[in-house]
Amino acid sequence: MPLSFRRISGRDVLNLANLTASYGGITALHGVGLQVFAGEMIALIGANGAGKSTLLNCISGIVPASSGEIAFEGTQLRGRRPAAIARMGLLQVPEGRQILSDLSVQENLQLGVLALGGRRATWSYEQVVELFPVLGARRHQRAGSLSGGEQQMLAIGRALMGAPRMLLLDEPSLGLAPKIVDQVFAALTRLNQAGLTILLVEQNARRALSVASRAYILEGGKVARAGPAAEIAADPQVVTYYLGNLAGAAIPNTAA
Repeated sequence: MPLSFRRISGRDVLNLANLTASYGGITALHGVGLQVFAGEMIALIGANGAGKSTLLNCISGIVPASSGEIAFEGTQLRGRRPAAIARMGLLQVPEGRQILSDLSVQENLQLGVLALGGRRATWSYEQVVELFPVLGARRHQRAGSLSGGEQQMLAIGRALMGAPRMLLLDEPSLGLAPKIVDQVFAALTRLNQAGLTILLVEQNARRALSVASRAYILEGGKVARAGPAAEIAADPQVVTYYLGNLAGAAIPNTAA
């Protein structure tokens, strides 16, 4: 079944400027700037504690920004509640999936339509299970009994039921077996090739850079590097500190 999303060539869907935010009493983001254009898949990588999840949670309204701007398709998001942001079509698949364990797979998917808020549905249940056939096979099964990989597919499918104009993904490969990681990334690639704009936070830097068009590296809550994903993946410092044996160490800040 063909997938189709609205693609606006050359138009920025998400624009962050001088974004600062605190989490747990600690300033986690320091003047972050980031831009995502329609139809792109952008990788956001960095060591643990770099501020990646905080950044996604700021965009989706879960963590309030202290200062700066967050614009989604030209609309300022700062001060808006998470539910209102979701109803605009900016949907997040959180780290840890956060499915409702006691509900069935089908019931979890049906809850995704709450994000529509009057917008037209672009995904049907049938399309979601075509993308992730295991969800159709397990539709009456309790969601909490699924494997970690199946729960990740369910979390993505639930977001798709909300007709995303842009998808935020937080560590989709976390804790998954390599074969399942392949399936999840194949689905993300298929969605992006169909025009869905994606901002991907991923600890598996090598895998993230292999599917993204551009990438940002966060260090200490600041953008340390930004550019085409292929160039970043070939940078000797990135290879050493993120793709090699010393992954997780800081790199010199060369961001303009």
